[in-house]
Amino acid sequence: MNKLQRCRAPVYEMLEQYRIVGNISYHVPGHKNGAAYDGVEGAGFLDEVMKYDVTEITGTDDLHHPEGVIKEAQELAADCFGAEESFFLVGGSTAGNLALILTSCPEPGMILILQRNVHKSVIHGLMLAGVRAVFVEPLIDPLSGLAVAPAAEAVEAALAAYPEAAAVFVTMPNYYGMGSDLAPLARICHDSGIPLLVDEAHGAHYGQHPALPAGALACGADGVVQSTHKMLTAMTMGAMLHVQGQRLDRALLSQRLAMVQSSSPSYPMMASLDLARRLLHSRGSEAFTAGLAAVDVLRRGLAELPRYGLVQPAEPLHDSTPLHKAAYETQDPFKVVIYDATGVLGGFELQRRLEAKGCVPEMSDDRHVVLLFSLGSKAEDAARLLQALREIDSEVTSESPHTAGILESQNISTWNNLNVLQISLPVPFSLKPVSANEVESINLEHSVGRVAAEMVIPYPPGIPLLYPGEVITDQIQQRLTGLAYGGAKFQACADPVLQRIKVYNIQKGGEV
Repeated sequence: MNKLQRCRAPVYEMLEQYRIVGNISYHVPGHKNGAAYDGVEGAGFLDEVMKYDVTEITGTDDLHHPEGVIKEAQELAADCFGAEESFFLVGGSTAGNLALILTSCPEPGMILILQRNVHKSVIHGLMLAGVRAVFVEPLIDPLSGLAVAPAAEAVEAALAAYPEAAAVFVTMPNYYGMGSDLAPLARICHDSGIPLLVDEAHGAHYGQHPALPAGALACGADGVVQSTHKMLTAMTMGAMLHVQGQRLDRALLSQRLAMVQSSSPSYPMMASLDLARRLLHSRGSEAFTAGLAAVDVLRRGLAELPRYGLVQPAEPLHDSTPLHKAAYETQDPFKVVIYDATGVLGGFELQRRLEAKGCVPEMSDDRHVVLLFSLGSKAEDAARLLQALREIDSEVTSESPHTAGILESQNISTWNNLNVLQISLPVPFSLKPVSANEVESINLEHSVGRVAAEMVIPYPPGIPLLYPGEVITDQIQQRLTGLAYGGAKFQACADPVLQRIKVYNIQKGGEV
């Protein structure tokens, strides 16, 4: 494509033209370009958005059978991100993850190899597809205690043990911006004739600037999901799915996307995807200059504040065996992960103090706070954050140290049927609900040795720490207790603050 084509935003331009023409609507949506609010209490800031909120009529194209402006916009996206074909997602990366799993595992009972610490949307995909999941434990960074992705050797061993596997699914980078080279995983998968699927929700910007890690597509992945709204500039829920090669059935993928996405997609959201791509096409790596400069201001300021440690890759290890290799080699410069090196403030408390000073982090865990920058960040944003951190440093004097043993509690290895490379037996997933007469609710403190009857998902980041059918070990009980004590919120379980947990009753073998 030439430079003139790349500077177009077909969906966005179509909506601008729609507004200018001013045709009278005899179709949905019912707000009639916002006219329903005329003369009554207004729609406020949404009034302007509604003027562009159209549906599938002549000239606007159809996301599920694109032939016009949406087709052109998706082709431009493929050109920008290095894909053979790209699909707009209006249901976030969740829709893309569901579609990839439903495409690669079209029949119930098929085996999918994936890392243990996947996002909840992936677990929902396993349930919808009726997958038998073979979990591979992620490598744990010994300095931070954070889980990243499985070693290539472990994935290779899993494929040797389960050669009938339909695909391998990994997450890269993780929520903290930590990652490693996907090329070895891609080669291993392709040698076995199967696709490598990547949840790259937090890496839509990868490969777009020399300071950023390479993207999953450039490393050879077959299907890649990106949250364009997270690290780029689309509206929330705006995402893309990119594919290359012949290992995914693209006709089936299109059909699966039609299943999991709305038949009435948001045109303003699709226009924002179009604009996010055009920004990269028109400005190139220069789009990231201001954001990277802001990060540099923050990092230089943190070097003068010894209270705050910074998560970053360790030096490469000489012993590169699977169980001793470095857990990760790359760190997204836009994800600045800090912690109180003195041990006084935990992550949740540090986040609360930052928010009280008008600085809202992306997330925290019991030790770390994730500060997210992007191409929209400015040096003054970093300066204000540094001022808040200095004030917190001066305010904290004689408080008791934070919970000891944080690093040990971070390790989320909880499967009990692992071999030396930490590969689970196939775990069946289905949509069959747990019967109420099979379970009971008990205090979390009394749950060690019982079998979980619900999924437990700290959110953010949305990665399940416990699945139904797992034995609750002392290690995982301590981990969950620490998170609950620190103020974490939980999804999928009945008690959102996790004072109690559902387990299978004794009659159903719920105790060991």
